[in-house]
Amino acid sequence: MPGKVPPDELLEHVFDRTGSADETVIQGPADGEDAAAIDWPGGDLVVSSDPISLAASQVGTLGVYVACNDIAASGADPRWLTVVVMLPDEETSFEAIATDLDAAAAEVGASIVGGHSEYVDQLERPLVSLTAMGATRTYVPTGGAEPGDAVLVTKGTGIEGTAILAADFGDELDVDDAIRERAESFFEEISVVPDARIVREYATAMHDPTEGGLAAGLLELARASGVRLEIDRDAIPVRVETETLCDAASVDPLRIFGSGALLATAPTDSVEKCLTDLERAGLEAKAIGTVHRGEAELVLDGESIVDPVTDDLYPLWESADADE
Repeated sequence: MPGKVPPDELLEHVFDRTGSADETVIQGPADGEDAAAIDWPGGDLVVSSDPISLAASQVGTLGVYVACNDIAASGADPRWLTVVVMLPDEETSFEAIATDLDAAAAEVGASIVGGHSEYVDQLERPLVSLTAMGATRTYVPTGGAEPGDAVLVTKGTGIEGTAILAADFGDELDVDDAIRERAESFFEEISVVPDARIVREYATAMHDPTEGGLAAGLLELARASGVRLEIDRDAIPVRVETETLCDAASVDPLRIFGSGALLATAPTDSVEKCLTDLERAGLEAKAIGTVHRGEAELVLDGESIVDPVTDDLYPLWESADADE
């Protein structure tokens, strides 16, 4: 099954093999952390890398948003990007990808400063990988959640996954054209840079749920912070388009790509002010649960989840590839 390398394998093979020790590293590789943080004159330099390897639509736009979301979820403003573009053949539109990269980078306020591109015959679709960098005076980790905090989410679950379902699988799903069109527009909402600029003023922890959806993101936040998260599934915003497409594809809205939502924890006495500020900015947000002492786990409506969550979209891509 494709997907992220499990945390236990990273712990065994990666986290203690990080080259030379450097005292300026505030946050290095760790379970659930969105980005590295480096002590830098005037603040902290935040760095993160992310690939887009399976989505067939708007890979340039998705690549910028996903990479910059990790920077934003660490409390920083994205500033610089390097881009690696791997193309399966010369028929793939490099111009379209470059145009999307340019527009998305300009939107989030980041400059593309370098990268690499080449053709790779073994690929079946473009692979785009970006490294994003930003600066902040106050780094916000994934692992900062404190017992007693409230758990917040912006926008809703499965924003990116809904857009992918509509764009990549819409022809095979029995879904109304109007719903599919609205769902594809969710690509425009995947950036959480505006969300994070508000939430970081209140948050003890922030996290960008990606592969595995909101369920995976919540578990990663719990593991990084060493806490138990108790979440009310009914409190999680689920858009009509998401529910409709997920029902048609027989997937769980909480277990499909979650970019577009921002997860955060915050002291309970600041939650109302945070939600009000988000509402004034036109951003939906809800309190969906609480943070408790205990072993790292996600408790979703009483169900304990401790093992890594796999994304429900991967079998759909595998099936599509097998049919070609």
